[in-house]
Amino acid sequence: MPISADAVIAQAMENPVNAALMQRLPGLGLPQCFLTAGCLFQAVWNRRSGQPSETSVKDYDVFYFDDRDLSWEAEDAVIREAAALCADLGAPVEIKNQARVHLWYKQRFGSDYPQLRSATEGIDRYLVQCTCIGIEVATGRLYAPNGLEDMADGVLRPNPLNPSPELFRAKCEAYRVRWPWLTIAE
Repeated sequence: MPISADAVIAQAMENPVNAALMQRLPGLGLPQCFLTAGCLFQAVWNRRSGQPSETSVKDYDVFYFDDRDLSWEAEDAVIREAAALCADLGAPVEIKNQARVHLWYKQRFGSDYPQLRSATEGIDRYLVQCTCIGIEVATGRLYAPNGLEDMADGVLRPNPLNPSPELFRAKCEAYRVRWPWLTIAE
């Protein structure tokens, strides 16, 4: 079923936490800042399932890209500032500087990760293609490098930019527990 970028954004903004984040995040002044991942595509899946938009959202991912200081201390300062800004929302907000991911990814996930050049390159690398989606905080524009058709139809395909068959399958099965109508296309 076709869906437009405007419809995805509108459905995502039905979640009051997403709407609040889009209003508050510009105050942090983060370069290349995106609200991304599950809090967006899950709003679409929840609507299709007749659920409130915020149902089953485990956390709210925010990516930014700042390569001026790759220290943990710099990223942690942003995390703490965002936590204070969003404390009243009652929802976990996960902020990650995409310029630093290559420094810790292998230790956490066991495989190499390339040094990225933008926040969108981080979005491009989600395990499931249709989940590669973000809303740029500064402009309100939707970023969806793989289009919107599979997300709207609930078709889960592995992302060739992040080939991890076991992790892909586990992620898909976790999604299917919440949205049984999703299909896996391996």
